[in-house]
Amino acid sequence: MIPFKERLAQGRPLIGLWQALANNYTADICARLGFDWLLFDGEHSPNTAQTLLGQLQAVERHGPEPIARVPANDPVIIKQYLDIGFRTLLVPMVDTAEQAAAAAAATRYPPDGIRGVASGTSRAAGFGLDPGYLNRAAEGLTVIVQIESREALANAGAIAATPGVDAVFVGPGDLAASMDHLGDAGHAQVQAAARQALEAIRAAGKPAGIFALSPDYARLCCTEGYAFVAAGTDIGLLVKGGKALIDAVREEQP
Repeated sequence: MIPFKERLAQGRPLIGLWQALANNYTADICARLGFDWLLFDGEHSPNTAQTLLGQLQAVERHGPEPIARVPANDPVIIKQYLDIGFRTLLVPMVDTAEQAAAAAAATRYPPDGIRGVASGTSRAAGFGLDPGYLNRAAEGLTVIVQIESREALANAGAIAATPGVDAVFVGPGDLAASMDHLGDAGHAQVQAAARQALEAIRAAGKPAGIFALSPDYARLCCTEGYAFVAAGTDIGLLVKGGKALIDAVREEQP
């Protein structure tokens, strides 16, 4: 499979779907819908390394790139997610270039980083059956860091330019909260800040991603130059579909 960082460089915006239900079966369904990538959330969902493994196994053969968001910029957790087989990680709450460098180092084996070696028991290394994994592991990885605060916005260019960082994702929800617009990611000031971040990321030569607030906004983000856009969530599909269904039925009732 082509590394996600190479797919991001092909010039076509990649559309993704957030996965928060923490369930193999729903992940399998979503993987068949035609999205370019699926984000499995370890930060704001009831996921563990074991539940993420099951979802990863459920979607691998279907085509979308499985991306895992770690709960924190923690080298131990990053190591676990890589060992179970995720090749693309999203690291949240990265405010500085130093934090971005730490995230990148956690994905690399020494001397380039600090990732611990366990190839004999690592699924990513074929449980020891892939003798070349240790030497080429970094080639297949895509490290995405998430900027979602005023501080991160000010440092967006330096964060994007950090060696080992392959892409930068803008998180409008926390960015809005940081700008005193809690719950209002569509506020004009937040949208202007997101565009500022996009310009800084692209000026550093890195692809930018964002969580879109609606299908219309997702299309706009694609035209504005975002390389990858989250168009919704599995929970959102369930809630909206279920609500639309019950509303439609009740409309027909006498």
